[in-house]
Amino acid sequence: MSFKKTGVLTLLVTVSFLQAQVGNEADISNSETVAEAWIQAWYTSQEASMNMVKNNMAEDGKQTANRYVGFGFMYDPDADKGKMKITSIMEGSPASERLMVGDEFVSVKGVVVNERNMGKLPFRGKPGEEIKARIKREGKIQNISVARGVIAVSYTKTEVLENISMGNSENWAVEEFNIDEVISEKNIVYVLHNYKDTDKISGLPYKAYTMTRFVFNESGKVSQIRSLSEDRFVLEQQGYTISR
Repeated sequence: MSFKKTGVLTLLVTVSFLQAQVGNEADISNSETVAEAWIQAWYTSQEASMNMVKNNMAEDGKQTANRYVGFGFMYDPDADKGKMKITSIMEGSPASERLMVGDEFVSVKGVVVNERNMGKLPFRGKPGEEIKARIKREGKIQNISVARGVIAVSYTKTEVLENISMGNSENWAVEEFNIDEVISEKNIVYVLHNYKDTDKISGLPYKAYTMTRFVFNESGKVSQIRSLSEDRFVLEQQGYTISR
């Protein structure tokens, strides 16, 4: 871009414009650095992930999880080996209408819950389809029926930190990860990254790509974060099939 010397006013405007451009370039560079460091921390350790969120996520920031069809509850597979006990339920999800924190799944569609099939239970399927299951609530066995639904949830900074704290620190790091590309425009940064790991249940290796989108506020903090990943492809590499 070129400018003509047409007077003091034009010169002042030009200088202001160039200063703004330099400032914007610095902001973009810093945002890209934070976004890249965020991904690196996420793949490295639970502690690094926790510190990254604490230091770089806005207090009113939101992290939007991948959408899926299911119930909408969380459990800790490492808390009670071979047991699926609900630790949290997403607000407004199908699970919130039928289940409670502390409920333990005994069987799902006739498949008995145990340590070997923990990741293979038939929770996924068509939206609106009723799934019959047996749960243990306060020591008593109950039969329930829950309709699958589309789960779309956003987490606050506090909830993101809580979710990280519930993870298994020993199994956190992946075997290998790479950042392929970082692209930014104004206050938005896209990071394309991939990782290799071995599934803890099947013992089979897999590789997946993820695109993560960061939005930064005026203070340089992450106000929004969302990822698109290859969840289905990961399952297919483990030998799962999509029947319909």
